[in-house]
Parts: sequence; C-alpha cells; structure tokens
Amino acid sequence: MIFLMDLQTMLLDVIYFILRNSIRVFLRPRTKPIDGELVLITGQPSWCVDGGVRRTAYTVDVTNRDDVYRSAELVRKDLGRDVPMLVNNAGAVAGERMLDCPDELIERTMKVNCHALFWAFLPQMKAQNHGHIVTIAGVLGLFSTACVEGYCASKFAAVGFHECLAHELLADEVEGVKTTLVCPYIVDTGMFEGCKIREEVELFLPPLEPQYCVEQAMNAIVIDQPLVCIPRLTSLPFLCRALLPWESNVIMYRFMGSDKCMYPFIETKKKQTTNGSVKVA
Repeated sequence: MIFLMDLQTMLLDVIYFILRNSIRVFLRPRTKPIDGELVLITGQPSWCVDGGVRRTAYTVDVTNRDDVYRSAELVRKDLGRDVPMLVNNAGAVAGERMLDCPDELIERTMKVNCHALFWAFLPQMKAQNHGHIVTIAGVLGLFSTACVEGYCASKFAAVGFHECLAHELLADEVEGVKTTLVCPYIVDTGMFEGCKIREEVELFLPPLEPQYCVEQAMNAIVIDQPLVCIPRLTSLPFLCRALLPWESNVIMYRFMGSDKCMYPFIETKKKQTTNGSVKVA
C-alpha cells in the first residue's frame, strides 16, 4: 500500500514539474538577487574573481590540484570571504585525431575539462548551505561527433560529475547550494575555429556569439535552472540519441554534416600548432 501511495505521489510530482517547466518557457519565474555575490570563473591559466566592487585575476594551473587548493586559499585570504558562486569554465581541446594525439595532450584535456572540477570550494558552500556551482560543459558533453574523442570523453565526464553532485546535494538536503549545467553549441571564440557543418543547416545553427551565451547562462543561473542548452534547438540531438536507433542518429549526422564537422577544425588546429598557437578557454 505504501509503495502504491509513493508511486502515485511520484507520478503527480513528475506531471507537476513537466507542467511547471513548460509554463516557464513563456512566463519567466522570479529571479534571485546576486548583487554583491563573489563570483569565481575558472580559466586556464587564470581565474577571474568578481566581487562586484573589484575584479581580480589569479594565475592558476587547474591541472595541478595543489596549485588549485593553494590559489583557492589565497582568494579567501585576499577577499576575506568564501566563494559562493563558482563557474567552471576552463576548457581545452587537443585538436588531433585520436591515433595522432600524444598521450600528454589527452591527459591534459581530461585534467582541465574534468579533474579540475573536483577541487576546492564545495566544502565551504555545504557548510554554509549557500552557493551556486555552474559547469560549462557544452553540447559535446551530451552527444558526440568524430575526431574529438578526448574532448567528448572529458565533457561527458563533466556532465556526469555535475549531475552526480546535484543528486548528492539533494540527497543530503543541502537545498541552499544550487547547480546549473550549461551546454552551449560552438561559441565563436576561436577554440573550434574551422569547425563546419552543412551550409543549409548552419543558417539555423551558426556559431554563437560569446555575449549571447553569457546572457543565456545568466538567465538560467538567476532562476536556479538545472540545465540550459544554448540554443534550445541543440537539445534535439540529445533526445534523438536517447530515443532513436544508433543507425538513425548516424544518418541524421551525415545529413547535417556533423559527422565530419571537425575535419576542417583539425586542419586549422594543425596550422595553429605549427605556428605556435594553442587555443585554450
């Protein structure tokens, strides 16, 4: 009897949240105030800490956990308080096919995009029951494409880490620490310069302007939205990956030009490497 009652309650809750989030598409919910909050945005090789009054940069090697812990403590000492808002934005891509990619580049990609997410800041947030953790994963953390095995593996790991952390916070009833997973399409920062899909499809899905991505991410953060795909259109391949046969997804990839979209990017990356240029976010 208890099982049936719990089942009924669960189904009603599921329906409620489906309806609530459908309404939120058209009616924006109340936003939370973030004025004066200390925000730390990770990057490689630097962090940006914005306290509202002043902005400070710290040189940090996010692949080195000792350096991360040391820098986190330095931030606390310099600013006199803990970091309540953390944006995990550091990212790296090797830009080489798997069999051509040195092991060191694969390891570095995993460390920057995944391992660095585990270090610092969370204990203080949990202790104070206050904070917000934002993980910038990208759509290649939800579905994959050819020739970026290391990058996709690290971003899939980042999504898994983020979702697991969100579940743990809820299970521990730490309701004051929120999480937002941000999955943008290719952002026009030069990191994936040369990446190209079919021209007709690119009319509907061009590379995104950085400012637009920031605005969309902030819109999600201030309403404690758990997941945002930028643009919403990119959630469709994720759903297709889960619901359709593998072969169907392959056919759609070929139609959109997504199956070989990284080929020109890899060629561009080779030229940049030859010229001594490496793109890191």
